[in-house]
Amino acid sequence: MSLHKENISFFNKKSIREDRINEAIRIIDVARKKDAILRLIGGLAVRNHCEIIDFCERDYGDIDLVGLKKHFKKINETFKELGYTENRNVAIATSGQQMQFYKKDLEDHVDVFLDTFRMEHDVVLKDRLTLEDYTISISDILITKLQIYTMNEKDLRDILTIVKDVSLDEEDKSGVINVKYIAQLCAKDWGLYTDIISNINKCLNLMHHYNLSPEEVKQIQIKLKTIKEMIENEPKTRRWKLRAKIGKKKSWYRVVEEEGAIPISLEEELEKRKN
Repeated sequence: MSLHKENISFFNKKSIREDRINEAIRIIDVARKKDAILRLIGGLAVRNHCEIIDFCERDYGDIDLVGLKKHFKKINETFKELGYTENRNVAIATSGQQMQFYKKDLEDHVDVFLDTFRMEHDVVLKDRLTLEDYTISISDILITKLQIYTMNEKDLRDILTIVKDVSLDEEDKSGVINVKYIAQLCAKDWGLYTDIISNINKCLNLMHHYNLSPEEVKQIQIKLKTIKEMIENEPKTRRWKLRAKIGKKKSWYRVVEEEGAIPISLEEELEKRKN
């Protein structure tokens, strides 16, 4: 009886995930017809680049998109056409840096970051939104995950998924991780560098919690170590060096808290998942 209920829950969640992906694609396509650029970000963006869906499959939150501030009006028109209402409080609270849309008959909402993804660190995306058709570039997807100060299990899985399935390169191309770009961003920002290096180390230390083949483990290790090495070897800017002298005596990241989230360490979350 319990197993039957779990199966129902699984299929319901799978259906919700598919619905969200289809809705995200629909929004992006309608915006495209209005000459407005919108691209998917977050876990759904990761899933779009998965080779093995079973490994990257997980619960997903709301739809998160990135657009251009200059397309503010067209983005509004896109959502209005699709039956959404804007939550103006979000645009006001963020000084026009973020928008939020909802439908009265749906629990979920859609968040739209404008020009820049703002979480623990700022990742400027306004000139990088045409590298992929439906998502931000894979390099930027990886950065938005690696920049998180307090990673959770979903973030760890997303990072391993990207690194497992995507090739490394040193220039911007569709379907690859531009390691040179990541290294150059880190060379300008000591705080971003600090959290990305820390999270690469976490991934290397915690990947044994997943059912990965020896070949997959080796492949991920090589790629993560290559990314880490290139970041560390990239010549650092004067600004980076000055900030490095201050170190962790001064906060280097923006505090981001999930609404209603109960604090739990990544290690505890992995143990809970295993049991």
